[in-house]
Amino acid sequence: MISGLFSLLGAAVLVVIDQLIKHWATAALLPVGNMDLLPGIVELRYCLNDGMAFSMLAGKQTLLIGMTSVMLVVVAAMLFTRKMSVWERISWTLILGGGVGNLIDRVLNGVVVDYINVLFMHFAIFNFADICVCVGVGLLMLVVLLDSFKKEETAKQKADDDGAA
Repeated sequence: MISGLFSLLGAAVLVVIDQLIKHWATAALLPVGNMDLLPGIVELRYCLNDGMAFSMLAGKQTLLIGMTSVMLVVVAAMLFTRKMSVWERISWTLILGGGVGNLIDRVLNGVVVDYINVLFMHFAIFNFADICVCVGVGLLMLVVLLDSFKKEETAKQKADDDGAA
């Protein structure tokens, strides 16, 4: 229960950071369009996205809001009901915080404010909430992979011990 509350608090902090940055991006970038952060590498560019990753499902706000809401409720419930490692909990907390940050934009404005534009390759413009979700998913994949290796090693060791006996 306590770890679930800490996870929700962590997700709430991420949401506040995300919303503050988006507010700043709207105020500072909307009038100018873009500004260099690291010339030739990354710029800050005001962009509104009515889809999800890489503009998939663009214009399908009701579907995106519904799907995202259901998934985030499941994640939040899981943070309270499931026993998990610290790294798995951090992963799900990042996913929840990022998901809620973008959901707020979608519900209030019908679009998500994006502002990070990578210049050295063709890539989607993204935001802090997207980073939270992607880092959370990547970390979760790593946790699952390492847990799988650990279980495999434990099973192998047990088989070796049983064979030696």
